[in-house]
Order: sequence, then C-alpha cells, then structure tokens
Amino acid sequence: MSGRANHFVLFGAISACAAALLCLSTTVGNTADPESTGSVTASNFPLASDVRLAGDDKQTRFIVDLDQKFPLRAFALADPYRVVVDLPQINFRLPIGSGATGRGLIKAFRYGLVMPGGSRIVLDLTGPAKIEKAYVLDAANGQPPRMVIELEAVDRTTFVQSLGAESRPELRPAVGVVEASAAPNVAAPRAIEAAKPDARPVVVIDPGHGGVDNGTQAGGNGIAEKNLVLDFAVALRDRIEKAGKYRVVMTRTDDTFIALADRVKIARAQSASLFVSIHADALPRSEGDAEGATIYTLSDKASDAEAERLAEAENKADAIGGVNLTEEPTDVADILIDLAQRETRTFSNRFARQLMGEMKGTARMHKHPLKSAGFKVLKAPDVPSVLLELGYVSNKGDLKQLVSESWRTKTVGSVAKAIDSFLAKRLVSASAPN
Repeated sequence: MSGRANHFVLFGAISACAAALLCLSTTVGNTADPESTGSVTASNFPLASDVRLAGDDKQTRFIVDLDQKFPLRAFALADPYRVVVDLPQINFRLPIGSGATGRGLIKAFRYGLVMPGGSRIVLDLTGPAKIEKAYVLDAANGQPPRMVIELEAVDRTTFVQSLGAESRPELRPAVGVVEASAAPNVAAPRAIEAAKPDARPVVVIDPGHGGVDNGTQAGGNGIAEKNLVLDFAVALRDRIEKAGKYRVVMTRTDDTFIALADRVKIARAQSASLFVSIHADALPRSEGDAEGATIYTLSDKASDAEAERLAEAENKADAIGGVNLTEEPTDVADILIDLAQRETRTFSNRFARQLMGEMKGTARMHKHPLKSAGFKVLKAPDVPSVLLELGYVSNKGDLKQLVSESWRTKTVGSVAKAIDSFLAKRLVSASAPN
C-alpha cells in the first residue's frame, strides 16, 4: 500500500499550483505603499463597522466605514463575474446579514479572514463590470475613513480585455508544479517526514468553511456554520489528544479560509490514517424540513437528490474565496485516482458504519444517516475519509443541540470512540502476520 501511495504523490502538487494565481493578479487603485501593511499589528487591526451600496446597474459604489486607513488591492475575475478586494487583517463588525443582498452591479458579497494577516472581500457581480476606482478616504466632515470600490458596467469583451493575461478565461496558463510555499497553511510533505518522530497514527480533523466562507447560516440570528463546526472540532481534538493514542492535525484552528484542495493535501502530506470533515447542513425552505446527523462517504454519484445538492454547494467553497483553486483532473488522473480509491473507499465505508453505530446512542440521526456524494474534500485516494453533517441549522431542534455544550460533549465522545475502534482494528490488521 505504501508503495502505491507513493505512486500518487504527484497529485498533491496539482492542487497547489492554482493557488499561485493569487500572486499574479494586478493591483488596482492602491492609495498607499503595499509594504506599509506590516505596520498593522496584531493588537491594532483595522475595524470595519458598517457597509452600504449606492448606485444602479450602470454604476455602483461599495462603501465600508473604517477606523483607519490601509492599503488595498482590488481585481476582477471572470466566470463567475466577481471582484476580489485583498486587505490586511480586518476586524469585521458589520451588521448581521451584511452581504446577503445586493444592489446595482453587486448581487451579494462575502468577507472574512483568508490567512493570518490577510482578509478578503468578494463582490459577486450581476454581470461584467470594471473597477473604475478603488481607494480609502481620510476621515473628513464628521465621516470616518472609508473604503470605496467604484464599479462601472461594461460588455464581456471589454471586461475580458481589462483582466490580466493570467486571469483571462481564454489565456489561463496550463497547470504545472509549484513550490509548496505557494500554498499557505500547508506544510511540505518532505519537511513533515524529516521532522516526524511521532509514529502514532494521524487523525486529520477538518472544520468546514472559515474566513470569507461562512457556510450555512441559522436563520436571522447570525449563527454561522463555520463557528459551530470549529467549536466541535476543537473539542474532538482535545478529547482524542487526552487519550494519547493518536496524533491529531487540524486543517484550521481559527477563522481562516482553507481551499478544499489544501485540506486534502494536508491529510496526504501527514500520511493520515483517517480524515474527518465536520459540517452542518441547512435545507432551503422550499424543500421542507429535515433533522439529524448524516455521514457521507465519497461517491461518483450522489446517493440521493439531497446529497447531490449538498455536495454541489460544498464544492463551490473555493470560488467563494475569490479564486477557484481547484482544477478538473485529466482523464488519466481520473483513472489513477479511481484505482487508488477502491481500497480506501472500503475503509471509509467501514468507518462510516462504525461512526453511525456510536452516534445513534448520543445524537439524533437523519432518517437515512449513511449517504454518498462527490465531495471534493473526500477525494484523497489513499486516506479513508468521511464528512459528518452534525445536523441542520435550519431545524430548531437540531440548532438547539448544536449550540448546547452538553450535547457537544456527549457527541464528541461518541465520535472519538468510533475513531478509536476503527483505528485499533486497522492497527491489529496491519500488524498481523501474512
């Protein structure tokens, strides 16, 4: 198995290369020296306190109230049309619901931390538009400092021509291998191997979403999925580490955006024995109500319409970050990945059944608790992986449990027990003589 796993190491490099595109985008409307970003200290991050939109479908202005000036970088991207604004780390204290609706050329917008020291705002556009101006105003006439992005509608041809060569749909460069340092928050596999004296099996816990990607929202009360699942993941990590039998690696430990491909890369770089992605679902009002936890494993075809809907929504998370960091695999890659995943899927399904058996004694389960779907985050060919939906934030009963510390403690215990049972059996099998 180890020899075959080595055969697929090259796939980890493929997912990292698109992250380098972030470095190629051109700067629009900088009003200060970019190097001055370093002057923002951890104890004095700028504060964004309010946001508003003005204008119509010809010209639209995006305005954010601040407490200090800072440099910014704004650029447009195509398919879908959007504007990305990169900023130093910001404390966002915008009104609840900000970004859910738009005006004029802006359909909606998202904001959050994308890496330590860096925040991002993504404006989803209704159509092609150019950035006429992007700047930060000084405080004046009783008004606080303000960030302003001015957009003007253009046709598709003008829009594409205004993009940098690397961002034009028809001129996108071929995928190649880049240095591991181009992908933030992901350690290079060789460095990990050289510095890894710990021989315990590795469990990778993946709190879904983060940063600019809030995940699902619980009605109008402002409870975001990204925070619920992080709290659960941290409690699960602490529970497993307390037993001392396994080493735990988290894909994120704070409100940071991590691309789906990088989450998978972390698991493979760590030679993980198990990957558990933690999420919470929400059902659109038009589709009625649903409740309970669901456990997903990877499948080329979703097990039902609900599974397909969820996988489609989750797989769009990278585009939410502003730049799509995933690439469609080639036909050859598809074949190789499928070969490697056959055995891995068997182990993934085995763990999913064990997890369901443990959880049904402590948590409310969905009427069909075991499902499969094409989640990108489950596609490590050599790491058994499951995605656990803890419940539906759209269901009052589930939401009450999700925010309950006592429920979290009991459910974390059942998940930890399932992990221990699964890995203990694998260790016995691996050590048994042939």
